[in-house]
Amino acid sequence: MTNIGRIIETPECVIEGADWLREACPRMAFAMDQTGPLPLRRRPDGFEQLLSAIVSQQVSVASANAIWKRMKEARLTGPRKIMWATDNDLRAAGLSRQKMRYARAMAEARIDFKALRIAADDEVIAVLTEVSGIGVWTAEIYAMFSLGRADVFAHGDLALQEAARVLYNLPDRPKEKEMRAIAEAWSPWRSVAARVLWAYYRVAKDREGIR
Repeated sequence: MTNIGRIIETPECVIEGADWLREACPRMAFAMDQTGPLPLRRRPDGFEQLLSAIVSQQVSVASANAIWKRMKEARLTGPRKIMWATDNDLRAAGLSRQKMRYARAMAEARIDFKALRIAADDEVIAVLTEVSGIGVWTAEIYAMFSLGRADVFAHGDLALQEAARVLYNLPDRPKEKEMRAIAEAWSPWRSVAARVLWAYYRVAKDREGIR
């Protein structure tokens, strides 16, 4: 079996990672003093979860929820149902032409979701991003929250970058390459560090606004 490192299953796992980060970095400790307890944010894994992520791309939370509700009511959340559905079926549920293409590409990809549970983090990202419509950010989020990987980080996430800028008093928001270098210091608990920064982003946004 591949060594996949720690899996975040319970709130106690998040607390363990948070305690480690407090010891490792005074700025992380400061951020957590501002944010309070961190969320678990575990989600199911599998086709339906990734399809939901595709539905949510580039629309508001309210719109995504409405579309997903229609898809569930129409029973369009499994790979075979997506393959059998007509354009009219998918359009009626609220999917754009591009998202129809992405949904069908994912259905046709026949991803082995059980195998991903024991695959290395890099392999999970590689397998998922081979599918049209699944970018690196979506794959990283899936690894973090659907697979519970403790040491994955969404380096291209703008909120994480901006939170890091404010927390570490950086002159500019770090781009993805720089964010990767910064996040190395949070290993083996980078997923918990992401939870810290997302929570701190909301605090910082209320305090000074986000540029």
